[in-house]
Amino acid sequence: GAELAFTFQGEKLERRVKPLAASVGSEFLLDCDVTNDDQMDAAFAALEAKWGKIDFLVHAIAFAGKEQLEGSFVDNTTREGFKSALDISAYSFVDAARRASHIMNDDGAMVTLTYLGSERVVPNYNVMGVAKAALEASMRYIAADLGPRGICVNAISAGPIKTLAAAGIGSGRHMFRFNKAASAMQDNTDSKGVAGAALYLLSELGLSCTGETHHVDSGYHVVGMVAVDEAAAVADLLSGLNPDDA
Repeated sequence: GAELAFTFQGEKLERRVKPLAASVGSEFLLDCDVTNDDQMDAAFAALEAKWGKIDFLVHAIAFAGKEQLEGSFVDNTTREGFKSALDISAYSFVDAARRASHIMNDDGAMVTLTYLGSERVVPNYNVMGVAKAALEASMRYIAADLGPRGICVNAISAGPIKTLAAAGIGSGRHMFRFNKAASAMQDNTDSKGVAGAALYLLSELGLSCTGETHHVDSGYHVVGMVAVDEAAAVADLLSGLNPDDA
């Protein structure tokens, strides 16, 4: 029942966002580069002009250069690559949350998207793991700042899903195969589960839940070692990898 607005950066991404917005009956799309203060000012001014107040914010933005997402983290992470990843993937949530809080009703909600690479080493995730760790820490501080107003602020740590972002990670295909084999449910993450978690956290269903990183990954994050009867399948998976998967 919510009225939704969507942001995008440039014409290339507009082509991807437009059908999504249309599928939920929204024609309110805003071009917004989160590294550009003038565009951020304009986007939130447009939101205020249209609605006056808003009820929730979904932050679903991340970026790191492809060359930063392969091979050695310590050898391949450049100063500019690090700054860009942290700016776009973590600071953008701080900036958006601040602006959104000025026009958000009390008892509102904010959700951002993260991944287990913030907590554990994932091959080729590299600087994005550091950026997601910063994002999650920022989420907790924002939750404390906005909590007195009843605004809940949380993160969803989703398992691998076939998205444009996942396509940029060097070991993406291996990630999907391994997560399916090693997760508690022995299955890939269903995007409907991620959507359901967001609905819960953005609505009255999520009342009193704030500062939380909520995992939606078929239970992969709870597994320390695969069971004996599953180890052979995982070993076969690893031994059969192509160089492109590794």
